Amino acid sequence: MPIPADAPRILSVHGPVVAVHKPAGMVVHPANASREPDLISWLANEPLAPPGATPVHRLDKDASGLVLCASDPVDRAEISGWFARGELQKIYLALVVGHAHRKGTIRRTLSDGRRRRPLNATTRYRLLEALGGFSLLRVEPETGRKHQIRRHLHGIGLAIVGDEEYRPKRFIPVPAFPGRLWLHAWKLVLPDGTELEAPLPPELEANLAALRESSEAQ
Repeated sequence: MPIPADAPRILSVHGPVVAVHKPAGMVVHPANASREPDLISWLANEPLAPPGATPVHRLDKDASGLVLCASDPVDRAEISGWFARGELQKIYLALVVGHAHRKGTIRRTLSDGRRRRPLNATTRYRLLEALGGFSLLRVEPETGRKHQIRRHLHGIGLAIVGDEEYRPKRFIPVPAFPGRLWLHAWKLVLPDGTELEAPLPPELEANLAALRESSEAQ
């Protein structure tokens, strides 16, 4: 039975905050002269989206999951401030190649091309499930550097499955490989304690099911 294709959708509306699920392969902001699908254009044509809803932050094209949007510029500025001041708890799910420790904290500076200097960056992770030669991690970045999770995990020898830019040192076949980066923006906890969640898309759920079955058979 084929896996249904993932698609963008409105998850919830909490006051001025519109929580949207972005699928892998979709950019948040359109690029000049690009025909890639983008979240801003989708929102503009989505009948269920509040008029003028616009993304407040970015999410890698190859990742899936939660993106916060708002219609009013004042609300967008406030939500953007939450991110800048670290007032939001950001929780991702990542499947990595290798055997991760039960938990860990990565504190490594990351080069920044725009600022032309290294920037401090902190990422915490916790092992949720060991799946043969892979590890399912709950990841919480405390800072917001470009490709932070991908670069930090790669730097400690735990490359994310499907990452074409930060690859593992050796190739390991992935049962039921989902054909994408295995990184999902799973939850965001707002300053008032409200928890927003984007369920795993079907291709990642199917991959986990296959890995669990493979692990049990060994």
